Amino acid sequence: RQALRAADKETPLANLQTLGKVLDDSTARQRFGAWLLGVFALLALCLAGLGIYGVMSYAVTQRVPEFGIRLALGAQARDVLVLVLRGGLQLALSGMALGLLAALAVTRLLKSLLFNVSTTDPLTFGVVALLLAVVALLACWIPARRATKVDPLIALRCD
Repeated sequence: RQALRAADKETPLANLQTLGKVLDDSTARQRFGAWLLGVFALLALCLAGLGIYGVMSYAVTQRVPEFGIRLALGAQARDVLVLVLRGGLQLALSGMALGLLAALAVTRLLKSLLFNVSTTDPLTFGVVALLLAVVALLACWIPARRATKVDPLIALRCD
């Protein structure tokens, strides 16, 4: 205010703001939209992990007799672990492939929300796919570990 008054005493000094405040105000809507999209993406990631966990847990529960027979016939716990993880990751990878195709199809809609990133940025797609693979692996790990703990006598006695 003092600098403006010293330069020109006749200039009205209403509604003075710093350049940073003007910039923040001009991008507030886009930042909120990006933040909201990030929150929904995190929620979707959590739901995907819970969904994979639920499906794999149910599949392991249904296959307890099979795992009991495998373990009774000499399969190692590691073999059962790999069997369950492989099945879960195959499902997750097929879902990721479909999701990648869908993401490539809707990139034009999200173009207005992206700054300094192309709509088909391979690094972004790679990091997201890797993150999803890690979440799927963790979601499959717990039921797979439970499958390795199956007691063959109890599993065979259920039938």
